[in-house]
Amino acid sequence: MNFSKFFISRPIFAAVLSLLILIAGAISLFQLPISEYPEVVPPTVVVRANFPGANPKVIGETVASPLEQAITGVEGMLYMSSQATADGKLTLTITFALGTELDNAQVQVQNRVTRTEPKLPEEVTRIGITVDKASPDLTMVVHLTSPDTSATTCCTCPIMPCSTSRMSWHDWAVSVMCNCSAWATIRYVSGWTPTRLRRAT
Repeated sequence: MNFSKFFISRPIFAAVLSLLILIAGAISLFQLPISEYPEVVPPTVVVRANFPGANPKVIGETVASPLEQAITGVEGMLYMSSQATADGKLTLTITFALGTELDNAQVQVQNRVTRTEPKLPEEVTRIGITVDKASPDLTMVVHLTSPDTSATTCCTCPIMPCSTSRMSWHDWAVSVMCNCSAWATIRYVSGWTPTRLRRAT
């Protein structure tokens, strides 16, 4: 018997069967263990330090190496990477396994960094070492440009400070992470304008 012909000649049966399949699918949809936005990017913690006047080799030997040795083995860590620049900046990124509680990971890294500070150059500890959470969930990336070249980076831009800040206007909260390479990552933005941003900074 032709399979298609069987249902064509029995339209009521085909309609009822289709309805049953639709209902079964709708019920199963709410029973499936599927996350709408599953975590696919491992959480990270970023350690930043400054050693003015030092070249990347010196930073690697006197700052990065002690920090890496101290942080190695922290619970849930997968791997870490470090980057030293010619202007004396060190960025150490620690990547953790999926599901790791980021707040707890930040505290553990902070504790290990604190214990390592006596081994670091005095200039580095005087300026301070920051330990920040780096969420992979970006809401928006905003590129800032200066048409008249009066502001070459966000560090000199009057409306975007080179720091992590939190501003509120009438229950609207904005968390901005800014980098000195003239880009800014906005975690959550709602109802803001450049004028408000300028006033808030």
